[in-house]
Formats: sequence, structure tokens, C-alpha cells
Amino acid sequence: MKEFIISDVKAETAVLVGLITPQQDEAKTKEYLDELEFLADTAGAITVRRFTQRVGGPNMTTYVGKGKLQEIKDYIKEKEDAEEPIGMVIFDDELSAKQLRNIEGELGVKILDRTSLILDIFAMRAQTANAKTQVELAQYRYMLPRLQRLWTHLERQGGGSGSGGGKGSVGLRGPGETQLEMDRRIILQRMTLLKQRLVEIDKQKTTQRKNRGRLIRVALVGYTNVGKSTLMNLLSKSEVFAENKLFATLDTTVRKVVLENLPFLLADTVGFIRKLPTDLVDSFKSTLDEVREADLLLHVVDISHPDFEDQLNVVNQTLADLECADKPSMIVFNKIDNYTWEEKDPDDLTPPTKRNISLAELEQTWMAKLSGECLFISATEKENIDDFRTMLYQKVKELHVQKYPYNDFLYDIETEE
Repeated sequence: MKEFIISDVKAETAVLVGLITPQQDEAKTKEYLDELEFLADTAGAITVRRFTQRVGGPNMTTYVGKGKLQEIKDYIKEKEDAEEPIGMVIFDDELSAKQLRNIEGELGVKILDRTSLILDIFAMRAQTANAKTQVELAQYRYMLPRLQRLWTHLERQGGGSGSGGGKGSVGLRGPGETQLEMDRRIILQRMTLLKQRLVEIDKQKTTQRKNRGRLIRVALVGYTNVGKSTLMNLLSKSEVFAENKLFATLDTTVRKVVLENLPFLLADTVGFIRKLPTDLVDSFKSTLDEVREADLLLHVVDISHPDFEDQLNVVNQTLADLECADKPSMIVFNKIDNYTWEEKDPDDLTPPTKRNISLAELEQTWMAKLSGECLFISATEKENIDDFRTMLYQKVKELHVQKYPYNDFLYDIETEE
């Protein structure tokens, strides 16, 4: 069986494809493609062009219309003639097996969708046995309904069994079907084994969590690449891997942090993203349990991102799906050092846009909206970190006193000698 998910992505050139629909306007599509390009860059691909089409919805057989598909095909041929071959075409939504088969047959190059690209990045980033097991399970779940596409080279080998005079091969009878079913059985067996491993890992992690003592648990949550790991390093004085790439953190890292007289546990979790594959959410259950069992959520937001509000809503929706929306939380707007805005000309009477709002105005707006339960910081430049530590201390202390009223280590700083 040939490989479907790339394990070692080289510096290939990529073309991106997205749709403009009644539910997703041109600005939103551009934003999604910007993120898809960042994903491609994280995976090691170089984006050379984007194609968009304004339609009512995805084409059931080819995602885009025939005309747009021909335009993409002509561009690939043009680049090939110029000895600048296109390595892959990446689509912004998850493609069905039928769409993948039809598009690949028409374009003749590697076809990826958003899900397979995210899975590839996860496979590249996974370091521990836990993360590798979770990623492998998610890959098999994604691959299983698309197995027939991997065996299109056997289409001419349809066997002569069954009715119809031995000519037809409705389900690829004969050798093709045998190999397909064999692969399906192997994958299902492997998935069963991986699930058993994850159950064992989950039991181990549950035992570890029980042995952490009477400490409040704080989890860093947020969109991918908002600075959670940088903030983790700052608070815990550790060296968790942090990089300006998507999904730099896959494994949950837990560190003991002490603020003044108060120790607590701080967990750095995997970042969320739009259209996060369901298979990944299911596979990463043991990792996301850190979020479920946290006493306090630190929701980190990249204030410098032009659509940070959408990212914030994506995270809130994911937390709701995890049944964690009602947990005590604190929003931390990070990267204030990267925030930029454009002051409107006094003579410009057009309504102000997002680009015309200053950081001070944003602070006032969000402070009022969240009743002061938020803070604006820069983890890299260490701006407002003292205020952040003070606010976090008060939050954790309040939770600790409620949960462990008869603690034996929380003492009064003023009375300490």
C-alpha cells in the first residue's frame, strides 16, 4: 500500500485553493488561506499561488468547478514547462475520497486537504510515545474511508467473479478487492492496538494527576501560535519548546509554579485551530484531559492578529465542545508589542475599521466587556508581567482556599518571620 500521509516533507512548491461562499466572504477566505499558507510553511512547503472561486458551495465531485479545475491544471502545466514543477495542491477544506480521486486524476500531482496537512504537521512535531500514538491513530482514522483511492492502480485488475459474464467489477472484484480488504483489516487491527495503548496511557496520566497533591491546576489554552509556551517558560522558568510556527506544542507539559507563597501546577496544552479535525480531537483525548481537569483556564489571545476575535471564538467553541466552558477562566491578551493600527485622517468621514482601533481603545473595550477579568501583556518583552503575576496569584489563591480550606502550606506573607 502506498503512503498517503507525508512523513518527511521537503521544500516543495504548493498551490492553495479556497472557496468564497455565501457563508464565507472574500475577506474570510483570504484569512483562511493566510492560515493555510502558514500551515504549509510549517510543514516545509513554499506557496507560489492561490486560486479562489465564488460558488454556492463545494462541488461534490471536484470541490471547485470544472473551469477552475482546468485553470489550475493549465497553471501546473505552465510551471512544469518552465521547469518549475508544482509539488502539491492544498485545499482549504476536508475532501471526500471521491473528490480526492477525481482531483488527483485530473491534476496529476499530490493533493492534500487542510486535515491531511494538519495531520502531517502533527506527525512531524510528535516527540513522545504518547503524541506519536495519538497522531498515528488520527492518521489511520483519516485514511480508512479513503483506502480505495490508494488502490486506483488496480482498477484494471477487476476479477471475473460474480454476475455479468465476468466482465464488470462494481467493487473491484478479485485481486484489487482482496488487497483492499487486507489493508482495511490491517488498519483496523492497528487502530485497535493503538486505542488499547491510549487507554493504558490515559490510566497512567490519571494516576499521575492523582499523585500531584493538593495543588490548584491551571491550564494554558488558546489558538495555536499565540504564545502559550513562551508564557509557560516565563512563569515556570523552564525551557518548553517555543517557536513561531503552528503546533509547536503537541505534548502537554506540566510544571510546578510558585508565586510568592502559593504553589500550583501549570499545564501547556496543544493549540486549537479552525476546522480542527474531529479525529484529532478524539485521538488527543488524554492530552485534552488536562484542560478538562483544570481548576482555572488561562485563555491566551494574540492581540496582534487582525482577526483575534474569531480565534477567541474558535477556542471558546472548542472549550464548549469539551464541556469546559463554565470553568473559571482569565483572558490574557498577548503580543501587545506587535500590535499595529492606522490612525484615521480627521477629514475621513468613512466608518472606522478594525485597523483604526488603537490598543488603548481595545483595552478599554475588553476591560469593560469582561468586567476587568483580562490583562494585556507581552510575554517576549515582559510587559505588564508583574501585574499578570499579581492577578494570577489572586485567582489561584481564591480557588485554593475554596478547594482546600484546611491546607497545611499556604501561609500569610505579612506574618512570616
